[in-house]
Amino acid sequence: MFLFQSISGIDWLVWIVVIAALMLLNEAARANKWVALALFVGVPIILTFFVWPTTAGSGSSTGTWFHWVKVYSALAGCLGFMALRFIPKLQKNKWFLVFPPAILAINIMEAVIRDFQVAGMHGEIDGVFMNGGAWNVMNGIAGIINIITITGWFGIIISKDKQKDMIWPDQIWPWIIAYDLWNFAYVYNCVGDHSFYAGAALLISCTLAAFFIKKGSWLQARAQTLAFWMMFTMSVPAFVTDSPFSVQSSHSSAALMTVSALALLANVGVLLFHLYRVMKLKKRPLTDDVYEGLAAHDNVLRDNSENVDSSEDGAQPHREVKRNVQET
Repeated sequence: MFLFQSISGIDWLVWIVVIAALMLLNEAARANKWVALALFVGVPIILTFFVWPTTAGSGSSTGTWFHWVKVYSALAGCLGFMALRFIPKLQKNKWFLVFPPAILAINIMEAVIRDFQVAGMHGEIDGVFMNGGAWNVMNGIAGIINIITITGWFGIIISKDKQKDMIWPDQIWPWIIAYDLWNFAYVYNCVGDHSFYAGAALLISCTLAAFFIKKGSWLQARAQTLAFWMMFTMSVPAFVTDSPFSVQSSHSSAALMTVSALALLANVGVLLFHLYRVMKLKKRPLTDDVYEGLAAHDNVLRDNSENVDSSEDGAQPHREVKRNVQET
């Protein structure tokens, strides 16, 4: 195959099971704060002391500092989002609303730096085969654009239903698709042999959850599915590298160039749309909702707010939704 060496029928079945499992776990974490605390505090404590010292110890494929930092940073993000969801006082603090987009931007930048590093690598390094090239630079640029186009930093709200989801109305579907293409290209470029699951399956699980189950909750779903995946791979590191279900990258330069080019084109497209809206409507990208007035934004805001009033301080969690909604 073009992207991967070979994918059997059982590989596809397991891939679907992984997506379904991640989505189900995400729904369990949404359902109740006590369940979420058990999943993001109780389970990691048990794994930290009784499982990971063996499975993710020195010499294992997940024994590097990067994997340990990644799993705890993903869990910290989930707990930070939970604090925003369930502590009303924090919801009224516009500066705490900066935490979700800030941690997102930092995580993207970490991947951008890694893409630039891998550009000069070739061969097996730390147990991972690298085929660095111009595609890494292209995708690094795509990641920087992805950060630039993060908008509505103060526009996050909490849904009024029992789940109390963290909703980001200005994080509309074009940006999410551009992020997905960039992140898949990053995983494919830097840990290609993990990308069938850690790239495609993981990204699809949170995107489906945000598009078809709870619109506007993509970042929450992304953090939670990432935390579950990292806990799983730390516990069963051989699953993606040395199991009957592992799928190896083709390591093709043409494939690497293709996925990175698609990611760059998608993010440039979002950037052009972003700049058009900012300049035409005189928006402030950090404090204003750039996509206010579009159906993708306003429907999410309307569906998750009881009383949405105008705000004078630049934050937008309590804005009146316009009646005339443009389609996008």
